[in-house]
Amino acid sequence: MTAPSDRTYNVLFLCTGNSARSILAEALMNKEGAGRFRAFSAGSMPVGRVNPHTRPILERLGFRFEDFRSKSWDEFAKPGAPALDFVFTVCDNAAGEVCPIWPGQPMTAHWGLPDPAAVEGSEAEIAAAFADTARMLTNRIRLFTSLPLASIDRLSLQTKLREIGRAADQAQIQAQPAR
Repeated sequence: MTAPSDRTYNVLFLCTGNSARSILAEALMNKEGAGRFRAFSAGSMPVGRVNPHTRPILERLGFRFEDFRSKSWDEFAKPGAPALDFVFTVCDNAAGEVCPIWPGQPMTAHWGLPDPAAVEGSEAEIAAAFADTARMLTNRIRLFTSLPLASIDRLSLQTKLREIGRAADQAQIQAQPAR
């Protein structure tokens, strides 16, 4: 039997197009979670390509841009898909859509962020928007990965997940064990 601390949690990040925010979240969680978490990303209406402005961030994290793809959330509702422990929406459109039934009854929360792919302007302005999104996701993911998942009750954990997603400035949230 596996000890709770040895468990790997599967996390799915959802967005509509699965080209920027959810891709960044997948990479950041896999980096920050380092074996304790295994992240995936998908979209309700995937655009079929990863936004090229994610490349510098993915490569700084040690990933190859080519290892990421825009895919449908249907892949994770099929038989044989990884059993999900957590599902986070990172865009407001995906949060309002009817999601598939996820195997394993994962905990869900909305962690909405502005879409850096919608930013218009110079290359520097676009790069800054993507960097800002990555920073916000990193803050949320660090708070999440610091939660005592093996010892916190489900209701308290759900509350913490929602708090992480609602905070405008993630430094305001203290990732403390629930009482």
